[in-house]
Amino acid sequence: MFEDFAFWVAYLTNGKHMTWYASFQFTVIAALLGGALAVVFGLTGATLKSSRFLPLRLIGSTYSAIVRGVPDILFFLFFPLAFEQGVEWFISTQVCSADMIAAQNAPWPPCKEANWFLGTTEYLLLASVSLGLVYGAFATNVIHGAMRSVPQGQLEAARAFGMSSSQVLWRVHVRQMWVYALPGLSNVWLLLVKATSLLSLLQIADIVLWADRLGAPNFLPAVGLVHDDWRWRYYLVLFLFYILVTWISERVFEAIMRKAGRGILSEVAA
Repeated sequence: MFEDFAFWVAYLTNGKHMTWYASFQFTVIAALLGGALAVVFGLTGATLKSSRFLPLRLIGSTYSAIVRGVPDILFFLFFPLAFEQGVEWFISTQVCSADMIAAQNAPWPPCKEANWFLGTTEYLLLASVSLGLVYGAFATNVIHGAMRSVPQGQLEAARAFGMSSSQVLWRVHVRQMWVYALPGLSNVWLLLVKATSLLSLLQIADIVLWADRLGAPNFLPAVGLVHDDWRWRYYLVLFLFYILVTWISERVFEAIMRKAGRGILSEVAA
């Protein structure tokens, strides 16, 4: 029994497993940063959709309509690649001469001096921006609907007190709409959290990629077969992890909604 215990302790604390445990931070960082950006993009998109100027309304409506219709996985693949090649193209216009371009055998980048090497940090930032853009489109509709739910009498009262349009928007309209927006934003947040399982598509060694590697049949020449296919066990750990994140998120949003609804439209907040 002691030998079995020692084996499991040694096995679960080896270098690969410690790297897997550390990779959980990538999921948390991408979720938090992507969620913050989604709120920023959502507020911006909702403000544009509520604008009195037709061009701004078209921009906000187009953003929310088009991005919501694009599959997450496609956007995850397209945006980082397009951004990376766009940066490399810009660098090439500054550093690549005609001779360098002619000597380049590969189709891209235009010259090897323009090659932009991305690491985990850069890919993680691009993943967070991608999450923010995609789920910011959903947040745009949620926030726009919440802004339309704010009683017009409160806005008219604010104007009667002499507030400017921007003051009415940010001091009254936006602050009141959170009571209506938070339930929908909690759903957007949970969808965003689930989408963090796609991080491995951007060459990030995340929890899903490591679970697949560690759970695959493991054979060492010195000891033979360490274990057969254990992937379902590692996926079960991920399943429990996302359930825990969901439970914590629901408790946090409940606390935020209670605080946001304190003294403001209590019948709606309840």
